[in-house]
Amino acid sequence: MSKSSFPLMVFAFLAVQLLSVPPAKAVEVLTAQELSSHCALFNSEPESVDGQYCVRYIQGFIDGAIATDARVMLNAESALASKETFTERAIRTRMPNRLDRSRAAGLAGFCLGDPLPLRDVVNVIVADLAAQTDNSEENEPAMEVVYKSLLKNYPCKL
Repeated sequence: MSKSSFPLMVFAFLAVQLLSVPPAKAVEVLTAQELSSHCALFNSEPESVDGQYCVRYIQGFIDGAIATDARVMLNAESALASKETFTERAIRTRMPNRLDRSRAAGLAGFCLGDPLPLRDVVNVIVADLAAQTDNSEENEPAMEVVYKSLLKNYPCKL
């Protein structure tokens, strides 16, 4: 084997190895049944691992919805506005203020309004989750049930 063919053989070997690797799987979707099993202990043992899993999932869902909607709203508004400088765009997209977040909450379809205790919101969603999982398909995503509960219990008032 010549020295000039060695890099080609290494490349071929690595290419074969990469092709034999199974494709990466997407993030596994949490089902409503699974979330319900964690949330079942929320009222009796809120500080337990399951209770904390439940509350942190719901808190993360709400935070993610509001943060995402704020970004989408700001980007849409800027597209309609005149050209902005790089610095203006950086400030707008990296530092949305409280007013931007509250205006954006309406895009999600639910509005929590004045600061509510997280425990109160979680209690409402847990009750809906328990009722929903008794009547729904087994593999319904938890995010769908949480979102429906927020829409039903915290509608935006115009």
